[in-house]
Order: sequence, then structure tokens, then C-alpha cells
Amino acid sequence: MKNNILEITHLSKNYQDNDGEIEAIKDINLKISEGEFVVIVGPSGCGKSTLLSILANLDKKSGGDLKYNKKEIKVGYMLQNDSLFPWLNILDNCLLGLKIKGKVKEKDKEYVLKLLDMYGLNEFKNKFPNSLSGGMRQRVALIRTLATKPDILLLDEPFSALDAMTRVMLADDVYKMVKDLGKTAIMVTHDIGEAVSIASKVVVLTERPCVVKKVYDINYDNRSTPFNNRKEKEFNYYYEKIWRDLDVKL
Repeated sequence: MKNNILEITHLSKNYQDNDGEIEAIKDINLKISEGEFVVIVGPSGCGKSTLLSILANLDKKSGGDLKYNKKEIKVGYMLQNDSLFPWLNILDNCLLGLKIKGKVKEKDKEYVLKLLDMYGLNEFKNKFPNSLSGGMRQRVALIRTLATKPDILLLDEPFSALDAMTRVMLADDVYKMVKDLGKTAIMVTHDIGEAVSIASKVVVLTERPCVVKKVYDINYDNRSTPFNNRKEKEFNYYYEKIWRDLDVKL
């Protein structure tokens, strides 16, 4: 049994606006194990991205506790848009996070070059972002996030700006990267199929102020890539369960 890398206990978040206080997150309790690929789904505006921002230390919690399994935990955060700098080549974009931290050593550069080679981007390392497709740009953004060697990878709807076919293909790439490197990932998405195909655990949130409504351990008899998982009998079972939990209105 794997150890918990993160325990979220009674997490809450309140905002203040002109009309008073808004309760965004009411009471989140969740345990994340090392090596898990956790996907969070919930109604629009329920607080999914707010939760990721708190975990990334970009937003402050109002209450509750975040307990990590070590003091110096590294968290990598990948946004919806690739946010690549057009005046930097692909290699320099991938090294940007390390440069900001002032830690670009030769071994770090070698690690990034290895990632670019592993995921089919080595021949593009000296090219600029405008020469890459949307899916390739997202792979570059992921490598940039992985370059700092985070313990936990946070993914905020990383496929949302892509067409349907590219989304499915990139989900395979992201899943392979995360598993190859043994990372723990927490992803937010609106897409139930995406969640069920890629996750080892799906967390369903309620409407705002959100709490955890249900947690599903996603088990396939023949677990494979996200693309192939969509063909398995268990895919439809979990899809329908989560659809009902979300009470999706057509």
C-alpha cells in the first residue's frame, strides 16, 4: 500500500466581494497517495481551479489543513494555456522555470534534453513556439513543468484549448510522461470521459460551496493508455455513474 503524499482536511475558502462574503470551498477532505493520477470533476464554477490554486500556494486557504509527507515538497502547476514565450526557443522555454529559481545546472539541462528526446520534441529544441502545433506546445509546457522535478504535478484543464482528436492523443502523452517519471498528478477537467480514461481516482465535487460528493477508484481489468481505456467495459460504467453524480442537464 502506497503512502499518502498529501492529506487535505476540512479545507475551506471564502472570498470577499461587493455583496459580502462568498463561500467557494466549504469542507474538502481528501487523501492523495504517491503515484496516483487523481482527476477532479464538478459543476462549472464549483471551485475546482480554486482548489488547485491553493495546492499550488497561489491562493490562501480560509481554513483547514494541508499535510504533505515531507517538509520541502515541490509542486508543479500547468495552466490551461501553454503560456510559452514566443521569443524563446523550445529548449529555453523548457528551462525557464529553472532559470527563475536560479538553478540551471548542466545536469538540469541534460534532464530537459532527455525529456525532449523521450517525447519526440528533440528536433524542435531550437525552434520557436509558433512553429509547433497546439498539442506539441502543450507537451513543451508539460516538460517545462516537469523540469523542476516536482513531487506533485497540478494540471488545470490542460487539454481544454485543443480540438477533440488532439485532446485524446495528448491525454495519452501526458499519462505516459507522468507514469514514466513516477509522478503524482492532480488534474481538473470538465470532461467526464477524459477523467475516467486517464485517472486512477476520480473525485466528484458538488456545486459551490463545494464538498466531496463521491470518490471513485478507477479500476480496469486491462488498464492501458487513456485512448485504449475508452474501449473497455468499465469505462461506460464509471462514465454513467459520474454523469449521474454531476446531475448533468442537457
